[in-house]
Amino acid sequence: MTHDHDLVLRPTAAQISTALNPPPGRNGGDLVVETLAGLGATTVFGLPGQHALGMFDALSRSCLRYIGLRVENNAGFAADAYGRVTGEAAPLLLSTGPGALTSLAALQEAAAASAPVLAISSQIPTAGLGGGRHGYLHELPDQAASFRGVVKSVHTVRTQSQIPSAVAAAWKSALTAPHGPVWVEIPQDVLLAETTLPVVTGVDATPEELVPRPELTAVAAHLLSQAARPAIIAGGGVVRSDASGKLRALAEKLDAPVVTTFGGKGAFPWEHPLSLQSWLEDRHTTDFLEDADVLLVVGSGLGELSSNYHTFKPRGRVIQVEADLGKLESNHPALGIHADARLALQALLETVEERTDATAPERVRSVLARVHERIASQELTLEQDLLAAVRRALPGGSPSFWDMTILAYWAWSAFDPRGANTMHSAQGAGGLGYGFPAALGAAAADPARPVLAVSGDGGALYSIAELATARQYDLPVTWLIVDDGGYGILREYMTDAFGRATATELTRPDYVALAESFGVPGVRTTPQTLETDLAKALSSPGPSVVVLPALLRMFAPTHLGQDPGVPPVL
Repeated sequence: MTHDHDLVLRPTAAQISTALNPPPGRNGGDLVVETLAGLGATTVFGLPGQHALGMFDALSRSCLRYIGLRVENNAGFAADAYGRVTGEAAPLLLSTGPGALTSLAALQEAAAASAPVLAISSQIPTAGLGGGRHGYLHELPDQAASFRGVVKSVHTVRTQSQIPSAVAAAWKSALTAPHGPVWVEIPQDVLLAETTLPVVTGVDATPEELVPRPELTAVAAHLLSQAARPAIIAGGGVVRSDASGKLRALAEKLDAPVVTTFGGKGAFPWEHPLSLQSWLEDRHTTDFLEDADVLLVVGSGLGELSSNYHTFKPRGRVIQVEADLGKLESNHPALGIHADARLALQALLETVEERTDATAPERVRSVLARVHERIASQELTLEQDLLAAVRRALPGGSPSFWDMTILAYWAWSAFDPRGANTMHSAQGAGGLGYGFPAALGAAAADPARPVLAVSGDGGALYSIAELATARQYDLPVTWLIVDDGGYGILREYMTDAFGRATATELTRPDYVALAESFGVPGVRTTPQTLETDLAKALSSPGPSVVVLPALLRMFAPTHLGQDPGVPPVL
């Protein structure tokens, strides 16, 4: 009797011949790129270094497209964006020591945003592994230890025969919910040594599905079906699992209002009658969610930004669907369902009873009206007009990438993304410099549509070198730089807290002239001409820079205990 697990695919005569007679001139690096190609990768990002030259030499013999950035952290941001927009694991090739460590901030953002990045680094020669002090260039006592607290999994290779399995295991880890960055490190001598191993052809790394437990979804479905005032918070997990359609169907079946987190932008249609949009940093929204008798939280850990700085105190029953086990019930007691958002929403769709609530759209309109009234009372017309101009200039379906800057903070709450998986920012980890290199990664994934990057002048200085990357690969990214002469949001925070700002003012270049020195067209715009200038830049082929000198302000917070209709006194 033959069982399925006893079956082994028999190689063909041609495969046997190829395996017995591999092409000459291959090294350990070839095993890396062959494995990546076998897993389905088409594009890799990175930056070469001395210990990693075996991998980069092998690229010249592969079918993989290489996008080389000028700083490892920026290469990580580009890979992060590629992973977000494609849903594929994005290979990131790095060198040892300083090259590896420079990517840490980008990998932290990828971890926070559940972006599948497959980082593959070189290591010092095998003889130096183990923590001894041998004096190798770039030597660290334990390089992998620097990454264990950041990435999902770490894989250290010591022989060439381990490479395909280690890379495949990392690929599977990156794409198993929750998606995230992973780390593979391979010693220099293993990468450089000639190999007689066969060409890697058969690689399988199918990610595991994280299926909800049926008894939990049954209880959740019962609670939602019997609720008087259900509501839904949709987080980034809905976007990452491509579950926005199922979310909409469930919300409509339950007549449940939906608010999206900043990481979940686009998970629910902005203008839908049940859409509370993304006004999470507003007490009116917080009050509405606290009043829900059953609150379904899908793909969110209800962290600081998603809970109005932990002022959110739900009074009803909370159901939390979360793929990251560490986030399940980490902030609020709940019926915790450890599952992929798409699979959990499908299970709920199949089991909830339809309910009708004719008051739901009106209650949503009432909350949004109060939010808009609060914002209108603060005389922030410039900021709202700029955001509206950006929205009109950006074609529907084109992705946007936002750095940590005041206009982005506005966009988290007030920008209509017009579709799922189109608006991205660095609000997961909160580091500067994300917007432009991330936009380059998205453009590499789909060069047929323009991509927008938005930075302040402070964040822009992190990424200036990548103007050379944009020009070299002719990537269709328009970079909007809002120039307020410093770290604008920190200036505002410090002035509010201490009465003055320190270390926030910056000497900066002429960004238009600087862009043009790279061969990238640049234009200086005004609030009145922003829409026209931005639309023209976005419709032109290749990269471009639009510089907007403007001093912006944030709307008043509501988590400090003040009346939400009145700006706070600090």
